[in-house]
Amino acid sequence: MKEIVVLSGKGGTGKTSITAALASVAENAVFCDNDVDAADLHLIFSPKVKESNVFLGAWLAEIDPEKCTGCGICADKCRFEAIHPNEEGLFSVNEFQCEGCRLCEKVCPADAISSMQSDKNHWFISETRFGTLVHARMGPGEENSGKLVAEVRKNARTIAEAEGRDYIINDGPPGIGCAVISSLTGADAALLVIEPTKSGLHDAARLLELIQNFGIKVYALVNKFDINEEVTTEIEEFLTTKDVPLLAKIPFDKTVVEAMTVGKNIVEYAPDNSISNKMKKVWEKVSERVY
Repeated sequence: MKEIVVLSGKGGTGKTSITAALASVAENAVFCDNDVDAADLHLIFSPKVKESNVFLGAWLAEIDPEKCTGCGICADKCRFEAIHPNEEGLFSVNEFQCEGCRLCEKVCPADAISSMQSDKNHWFISETRFGTLVHARMGPGEENSGKLVAEVRKNARTIAEAEGRDYIINDGPPGIGCAVISSLTGADAALLVIEPTKSGLHDAARLLELIQNFGIKVYALVNKFDINEEVTTEIEEFLTTKDVPLLAKIPFDKTVVEAMTVGKNIVEYAPDNSISNKMKKVWEKVSERVY
């Protein structure tokens, strides 16, 4: 079994559209949405949730007003300035400032402070027309996206092994943050989706440096290459210097948008479209090289 993660250096490159298109051409795969902060693969997959699970997130402190003596030691020691006095001279925690370090628990002489983990995050195992999808939803302002990605991937691997699947295909998050690092750890290959803009090239270069630190195979494609062919040429030259195979240049086509408006990927919606044919060839190249 091989695990492939689709990544981009920035948002808006079409990474999820590419992943969704691969779902129609890949065989015997489990799919995983690692973009837990802003998951959207489910919008095309239309999943039927079979299993819903709570993911315990960051620790948050809470002060019992019945026990608080108003001594202020906790506020003095809190380096994040998350503890504030109220009109009665007692103290409370601002949950948006609290970093969950739990120091306040240890220094409170009245044992008035306790902490508990947030339960606003969830991950799901769902059935789709493409196969099993493991995905998640983080609550607003929640942390530990990297740990949630690890949990999602761990369960996708368990399912893939139990069902005898050949591939896990991950729709990764954009950028180079902790969720991306969590997506790359233990993966077999990365497919880098690049848009032909200066910022797209700059951010792809940063992401490529990160990927190569993991020592895994990496391939690339340029999406909407014809909106700026000059930058596309720069991208091709850059990939050549980095010895990264360019598997395809995908043209801009409003048919992709039409497909998404009816909840389908381009291969489903227009199987004879040139992009559909390119995506079939991309998968052939990836599946041949990843083993």
